[in-house]
Amino acid sequence: MSLSQLSFDLASLQAAYRSGTTVREVIAEALARCRADTHHAFIHVLSDAEAAPLVARLDGVDPASLPLFGVPFALKDNIDLAGIPTTAGCPEFAYTPTGSAFLVQQLMAAGAVPVGKANLDQFATGLNGTRSPFGACNNAFDPDFISGGSSSGSAVSVAKGCVSFSLGTDTAGSGRVPASFNNLVGLKPTLGLLSGSGVVPACRSLDTVSIFALTAADAQAVLGAAAAFDAADAYSRAAQPFGVDFSAGPFRFGVPRAQDLEFFGNDAAATLFTTSVERLKSLGGTPVDVDLTPFLEAARLLYDGPWVAERYVAIQDFINAQPEAVFPPVRTIIEGGRSVSGAQAFAASYRLKALKRVCDAIWRDVDCLLTPTAGTLYRIAEMQADPIQLNSNLGRYTNFMNLLDYSAVAVPSGFLADGPAQGLPWGVTLAAPAFKDLALLRLADRFHRAQDFKLGATSARLAQAPACTGLPSGEVGAAGSGTVRVAVCGAHLSGLPLNHQLTSRGARLVSSPLSAPDYQLHALAGGPVQRPGMVRVTEGGAPIALEVWELPATHFGSFVAGIPAPLGIGKVKLADGSEVPGFICEGIGITGATDITHFGGWRAWLAAGSPR
Repeated sequence: MSLSQLSFDLASLQAAYRSGTTVREVIAEALARCRADTHHAFIHVLSDAEAAPLVARLDGVDPASLPLFGVPFALKDNIDLAGIPTTAGCPEFAYTPTGSAFLVQQLMAAGAVPVGKANLDQFATGLNGTRSPFGACNNAFDPDFISGGSSSGSAVSVAKGCVSFSLGTDTAGSGRVPASFNNLVGLKPTLGLLSGSGVVPACRSLDTVSIFALTAADAQAVLGAAAAFDAADAYSRAAQPFGVDFSAGPFRFGVPRAQDLEFFGNDAAATLFTTSVERLKSLGGTPVDVDLTPFLEAARLLYDGPWVAERYVAIQDFINAQPEAVFPPVRTIIEGGRSVSGAQAFAASYRLKALKRVCDAIWRDVDCLLTPTAGTLYRIAEMQADPIQLNSNLGRYTNFMNLLDYSAVAVPSGFLADGPAQGLPWGVTLAAPAFKDLALLRLADRFHRAQDFKLGATSARLAQAPACTGLPSGEVGAAGSGTVRVAVCGAHLSGLPLNHQLTSRGARLVSSPLSAPDYQLHALAGGPVQRPGMVRVTEGGAPIALEVWELPATHFGSFVAGIPAPLGIGKVKLADGSEVPGFICEGIGITGATDITHFGGWRAWLAAGSPR
């Protein structure tokens, strides 16, 4: 395969490096692709002289030693790259930083190579990609249509195959809407998981750097390399355990009620959303209706409430001095923040706190939430003719997620079958509470790979791109799942009297294996809840039917504390030879008990009428 045909997904790049392709060849090809861009995706592509020292850092380095070795990436031009001007989409605002943003440093340390600064809606204010003096960014599939924004060039640069991944920012959906319109995965990480140091803010309390990638596995690899606590960033948060991993199923997912769904006349998008619900069901999900009303009320606070004042504060000195340098729609929005009072700010923060309490209640019933990413998409001419209302339409399903501190992943769902945007991509979003990023990415990967799609707007197909293996799959920022698995054999089994002690702690059923044939099962005396005792023996044992549950480690202690003698938790050997924590019984506890080993399990004994 020639370099011009090489797909830049991470798995393909890793294979190319293993076969002897050099990093200089790959970066030269990436720069050539970036320079050939006709979609207004870039504000600045690095010159050969600017790129040379970035590539030279990798001379003599073993490609297998770095998870992102030689991976070309772009960054939104509100993120600093040392020695390259940062414009935030406004030439008059531009400055040249002496250092790179903290997370850019993290990515370069992992082997990634920046090759260009991407176009954006000016000052990251907009969801459409048309508000830039560097040109309205064209959709990767049809230049008459919007790319989505504000991270417009970031998305298009990946979709067109110029780079492997890109960095955007997301305050109201800017890392998700462009992903939907360009057939990409767009990760809006948990707020604070990626450092904001060296990033021009929009709404500092809500901003997060986002990741655009061809696959969810690629986005996970980038997140793993970039996520690190930054003491210099007051909003940085260390990664937390993601808890029970619902991605493998079974899982429950929230779906907006029919009356809460709005596709703005795009019937083809409505059809694709219905198809997406069915696809999640086929992956082991159970849909649960969710009232989206409080979420939509929270969303309205972003632009109708005082948070717009943060946009004004971010560039206060500049817009006061040079208001004419700011695009009219952007200026209208940002200058609206001047008149926000402290009383309005506190009143809105109180209302948001109350709404979050209501919205968070859904997580008692579902593992994740499925929504459209955007109801529809528009032609560039339509957007420019009605820039405020149509932009607002694009944020219906995205504006609330940052305010409510949720993690979210936009993932391709299909291509519109008819209507004005026929043949263009359209996607959905999976959302969950903060720090659930890994579980969402894993589920998004399953959802994406259930379809036979091309990668972005390239000719490479998803089926040809196996999950990237460059990074441990269980860690982001050194935080794993934070869960414990426990094998149960009696009254804690599904549907039995003590199962609530697991489910009330957020536990999830993982599997229903047999134990190794080294155990006897006894019906213990006493009650009122009947319990078995499983004892390991050297002879006379048999396989015993079990269930393995996974529960947050923070709740494991209280669960164990409630276990009465003679039962306890020890290591239980399974039929496959592995061991997990599980219920065992002290030998003295089987005095006066009934040996029920021959039934093969507690349920079978109960079904037989509990004979003595």
